[in-house]
Amino acid sequence: MAGDKCDFEQTFSFCPLPSKKFSFLQDRETLELFMKWSMLGRVSAQTYSFDQCFYPYSSDKFALSFLRDPNVVSSLRKTEAGAWVPLDKPIVSVAVEPVPCTKVSMELFDPIYSCGILRPSGHLVKCLHDVYPDYDELRQMLQEEDSEQYRVFGREERAELLFRLFKHLCVGGELCQYEDTIEPYISTTKKIYRDLISVQKDPETKKISVVSTVFKVCAYDESGRCYPGRREEDQTFAYLIVDPFKRHVTLFYHSYGVGTFTL
Repeated sequence: MAGDKCDFEQTFSFCPLPSKKFSFLQDRETLELFMKWSMLGRVSAQTYSFDQCFYPYSSDKFALSFLRDPNVVSSLRKTEAGAWVPLDKPIVSVAVEPVPCTKVSMELFDPIYSCGILRPSGHLVKCLHDVYPDYDELRQMLQEEDSEQYRVFGREERAELLFRLFKHLCVGGELCQYEDTIEPYISTTKKIYRDLISVQKDPETKKISVVSTVFKVCAYDESGRCYPGRREEDQTFAYLIVDPFKRHVTLFYHSYGVGTFTL
């Protein structure tokens, strides 16, 4: 049909949805934890509508269109030198990493409760470390491939958005004050995940499944890497979370560093 467009001809236009609010960014308890974990003011979520059908195989073109769109560029901010700043140069290319997003419960984390990382009370088991004086088995499992507990979770499980969110919270920001128990990490991960993803229920089987498509993005201008940060850092990230039915995309962003500030 004349009105249809092939994917390679497809262009996307985006419009900010400022009325879309995220409960985890309004919740006092969560904000207090963000402050404690040195993430307050450095984590953000913004939703935009778009005008064309989205297909996962078009993620690269979608991400490039998103980061070049005037409505996105005018509302987009990154952190640099302790302040929120706009993108000052046009994006010339993007790198996109597909992120699996299939989990609809917190059962993914069940192994944590039986592998020796926690005491029966839910407190984290402390351990010695050459670099970090206040270290625990949880962060060791999350970050160090040669640790005894690292293989509690396999590669596929670690790739899931749910696991990534959990790890981001556990590692925290540059001046993070770490928790003594697991519960704040688990409950906050659940709040954020439920806020970010979209699900649907099969009317026949009643089974709930995730409909969101997620990918991690990195953008480059004429000078090189520019977004989500000039320097590659695990705790500086940008995820695009697409609801193909509502035609909404949410940008979930965090910048690693010192200090808190507001938009």
